[in-house]
Amino acid sequence: MHRYVVTFIFLLCLPATLLSAEPIRVFVTVLPQQTFVEQIGGEHVQVEALVNAGSNPHAYEPTPGQMARLAQADLYFRIGLPIEAAWMERIRAVNPTLRVVDLSNGIARRRLEAHDHDHEDQHAHEHEHQTEAEIEPDPHIWMSPLLVIRLTEQIALTLSEWDPAHAADYQARLMQTSAELNALDAEIRAQLDVLQHRRLMVYHPAWGYFADAYGLTQIPIESEGKEPGPRYLAALIKQARRDRVRVILAQPQLSTKAAQQVAREIGGRVAVIDTLSADYIGSLRHLVQVLTAVDSSQLDTGR
Repeated sequence: MHRYVVTFIFLLCLPATLLSAEPIRVFVTVLPQQTFVEQIGGEHVQVEALVNAGSNPHAYEPTPGQMARLAQADLYFRIGLPIEAAWMERIRAVNPTLRVVDLSNGIARRRLEAHDHDHEDQHAHEHEHQTEAEIEPDPHIWMSPLLVIRLTEQIALTLSEWDPAHAADYQARLMQTSAELNALDAEIRAQLDVLQHRRLMVYHPAWGYFADAYGLTQIPIESEGKEPGPRYLAALIKQARRDRVRVILAQPQLSTKAAQQVAREIGGRVAVIDTLSADYIGSLRHLVQVLTAVDSSQLDTGR
């Protein structure tokens, strides 16, 4: 009986935050963010991504179940995707006390590529004459490992403010995550620095921050979510041949029809890489493997 009394007294002496053991209820927009928050928060967080695996974030609508869970959430980490602006008013309506943190704050946002061909269809011609302010900012900031370090720093700061009792845990996890991301950056840089062919043809321009970080250039097939017209598609095929493109990057959430058409015309292939994968490091390593394999095959054939 004495043992139970001692245990009861010990529990009474514990801080209330430890006794409750309630995880912080966090929502994010896409799965890579969920990975980052879980890496920093560990067992102290319960995280859900708004956009389910395999879904297109540009056309996604939260389910009634998600809206019910959002009504009970403590934190929401935004990242700058259009879906957030479209749904945030309704999310705030069901949860007025929800704390919303924009992880893209303080990060210089690049602009999505405008097409750079001499002969365009009417849509692309109009796109060329848009001002910089009118061109959509690129939201895919997680595609640069060094920018992800800045995202995780903001996550750690926010969690520490919300839950100061576990601030030391969050900081320790941040240090470990930063070391892993710095190592990943060095690994990618070492493998891509030797690439001879540094222009990437992509269906949707989701790899811009990755390309900027490692001295590459992405050439998008679609523009503002629209499939290319016949004249522009012909110009793309011509450019792909000129640039000796052998692989076109696509995402599993989007159509690959136009990418497959270009690939057939140039004797290349489409590589599907998930930029929204929860396995963030694995996805970037897969991308690097594709790029280095293609570069090696081009050099072997002298093309």
